[in-house]
Amino acid sequence: MKQQKTGLYILIIYCVMQLSGAAFVPLLYKLIQTTDVKDPVLTTYGWWIFISMGIATFFTLHVIRKNNTFLRPLKGQQASLGKVIGWGIIGFFLVFFGQIVAANLELMFGIEPGSANTEQFIEIARSVPFAIFSIVIFAPILEEIIFRRIIFGSLLPKTNFFVAALVSAIAFAVIHFEFVHILLYAVSGFIFAFIYYKTKRIMASIISHMLLNGFVVLAQFYGDAIKKFFEAYSQMQ
Repeated sequence: MKQQKTGLYILIIYCVMQLSGAAFVPLLYKLIQTTDVKDPVLTTYGWWIFISMGIATFFTLHVIRKNNTFLRPLKGQQASLGKVIGWGIIGFFLVFFGQIVAANLELMFGIEPGSANTEQFIEIARSVPFAIFSIVIFAPILEEIIFRRIIFGSLLPKTNFFVAALVSAIAFAVIHFEFVHILLYAVSGFIFAFIYYKTKRIMASIISHMLLNGFVVLAQFYGDAIKKFFEAYSQMQ
């Protein structure tokens, strides 16, 4: 019962975070309009993403802190810290290559590559660099706790790994509201569930998720510079 209450509180926090923008974004926009910024719309959303997700992460971790068994729902021995870090890194590469496969499958169905959701977040992060914390830190923590710990962790004892992972992966894909790339997100969610199941520790999938998001940010911000560096380096050989 205590586990269910903790999960319910976290879900409420997450839903409030998602819906809070309707009330507070217009107020924040009016405040930012009084300042000298290039794009008040992007700046408003950047600061709101940082503030709302930061507050949601704080309260989520606070709720979990009061229930020290909440993060240990899966049966079996938990992986050591070293294995958690190792599987977190392995998980990043698994998701990376999984997304490549998913992207190629999407191309076969005529779906163009490129995520509007990702591009939007990167544009916001360019306006408000603090939003990077939300993309790389806050989002992985919140999403792994919601979709892997709560949804996957609740379904696993009642079904099996495949069903629980698939349901949590589809829910993870749907919440990103980019249905044309639902396969891409679902593959990522399924692999995150596998990492969690393998280690029995949510921190492993959080690490994988953080590394993936961090890689995307670096690629978007410095992709051209990195490409030019390697081109120059190859010409020196």
